[in-house]
Amino acid sequence: MSGSDYKKDSISLTGAVGLGTGVMISAGIFALLGQVAEMAGSWFPFIFIVGGILTAFSAYSYVKLSNEFPSAGGIGMFLVKAYGKGTLTASAALLMAFSMVINQSLVARTFGTYTLQLFDGEQSSYWIPLLGVALLTVAFLVNISGNSFIQTFTSIASLLKIVGLSIFAIAGLWVSGFSFTPAEGGQNLSDPSTASYIAAVALTILAFKGFTTITNSGSEIVKPKKNVGRAIMISISISLLVYLLLAWAVSSNLSLSEIINAKDYALAEAAKPAFGSYGLWFTVAIAILATISGIIASVFAVSRMLAMLTDMKLIPHKHFGMPGSIQKHTLVYTIVIAMALTIFFDLSRIASMGAILYLVMDMIVHWGVLKHLREKIGANSFIVMTALVFDAIVLGAFVWVKATSDLLVVGVSILFIIIIFVGERFFLNRTA
Repeated sequence: MSGSDYKKDSISLTGAVGLGTGVMISAGIFALLGQVAEMAGSWFPFIFIVGGILTAFSAYSYVKLSNEFPSAGGIGMFLVKAYGKGTLTASAALLMAFSMVINQSLVARTFGTYTLQLFDGEQSSYWIPLLGVALLTVAFLVNISGNSFIQTFTSIASLLKIVGLSIFAIAGLWVSGFSFTPAEGGQNLSDPSTASYIAAVALTILAFKGFTTITNSGSEIVKPKKNVGRAIMISISISLLVYLLLAWAVSSNLSLSEIINAKDYALAEAAKPAFGSYGLWFTVAIAILATISGIIASVFAVSRMLAMLTDMKLIPHKHFGMPGSIQKHTLVYTIVIAMALTIFFDLSRIASMGAILYLVMDMIVHWGVLKHLREKIGANSFIVMTALVFDAIVLGAFVWVKATSDLLVVGVSILFIIIIFVGERFFLNRTA
């Protein structure tokens, strides 16, 4: 038996949906909504629809792979099936893992940002990373408690935040007379370019990428060949509905300039017209619940994928004198890296790095399906190729836009990808 400590049939369909929505409906809407509005302008709610459609095309490959190869290693195992145990497999799997860890730091900083709204704290305050680190510590403690508690907690938390966010959205739309009107502009705001619109889609895809959390628990889900695909599509559908309601509620209650100025906490600002003096408390309470459940679910998934990669001897591992299973060790590594990112990077740059790494990995998965596994898993070539082309267009536009506005984040992302590939090549050659 592996030291990774997997438990077959320990996650129900409801629990899997809870994990997926738990990751998606967290920083995905609280932190990214304002950034999407900044890039796409007044019609930003429609960008979430485009992102949902592209995610559905992308999810097709993962559903087909999960049906054929249900595994606690999830994407790591899919890559092994497509490319074998080589540098490309290990590097792409690490890109996925790091994009998830980056998302955890995004969630952690979102938690700090929204919590500070209760105390009129400065957004540049050291309290944001401090509160983020505290949340990551809680996520670590919860994750060592076991699958049963995690899926119960995330399922209940996901239900509560979906209900809460739906109430917020409906109330916001009610205040605006259900007008579904685009946000008014503001002074000194230029019209977005075509590239900027497409680049905004990259951030919405990042908001949906939590569905991959489900694939990383494949062998632990009850009847995985049937329920993994179901859980993925249900999670994406629920998240898209919630995102649309919230985006229109914010668009109807704030001007575009107000959304952009409060981009890291736009929902809190939009709550004031709908709920009055209690709006801030209500929104922050939901944000705290959403970020806590999201980060717990994400840590749960990435630590298991890293443990599987370690078991397959695709990534280096050192115990550092720690007791327990390999999965417990990878849990520690995950939390430590997420804490470092939370301390040193702001929300915008964290989101950008996460989007770049995820889209590169996603393209590698689709190419593997198209080139090596299409017939074995019964995948439709047109759908997979469409997903691959969409990824390439969105990634290209996103990198172009970011290169003109924040070249550092593009440079760091590219350097990080190169280091991962070179490091993996060195490690696998040394251990061959």
